[in-house]
Amino acid sequence: MPELLYQGHGSFRITADGGTVVYVDPYMGEGYDKAADIVLVTHQHADHNQLELITRKADCAVITEAEALAGGKHNCFDINGVHVEAVEANNQNHPPDKCVGYIVAIDGVKIYFSGDTSKTGQMASFKAKDIDYAFLCCDGRYNMGLAEAAECAELIGAQHNIPVHMKPGAPFHRETAEQFKGPGRLVVADGETIKLSKR
Repeated sequence: MPELLYQGHGSFRITADGGTVVYVDPYMGEGYDKAADIVLVTHQHADHNQLELITRKADCAVITEAEALAGGKHNCFDINGVHVEAVEANNQNHPPDKCVGYIVAIDGVKIYFSGDTSKTGQMASFKAKDIDYAFLCCDGRYNMGLAEAAECAELIGAQHNIPVHMKPGAPFHRETAEQFKGPGRLVVADGETIKLSKR
């Protein structure tokens, strides 16, 4: 089973069974010591794009919103056995042509990283993708709040829905996490590692 380290805020590290290392939105926390095979950046706000934190392998693939949206469409990538699909992300603070979310398939597990967003039209199509884990922003200031995040969780239909990016500047906020009412809620604290399993 792949292993996910929640580094806090919107930052994650995934390690595949075969050792492939994927970082998403590097910014906060510890655990940047493993050299990256893939780095995913949802957009260029400073709390999502601190690439200097990461040691990269010589053939590391860095995918930002520029690559994800090249050609005016949401693109897919296959790297080292990892499938990455860019998906819509937007709200009043995050224009759709400069932000994406990602669905990552690794070792048979599908994980949705929302990036910074509110509900999107594309989310209704996610249920058919059989997503195992959905990490949903819910700060209610720069992004959707708890109620809208719970609505998105219903739409997406993931087995586990995890609130993240809960309070500006904070790696984790347990009170907010425990107020999230989405189905299949899973609370993961900053610095916590979880084994990812298929539904």
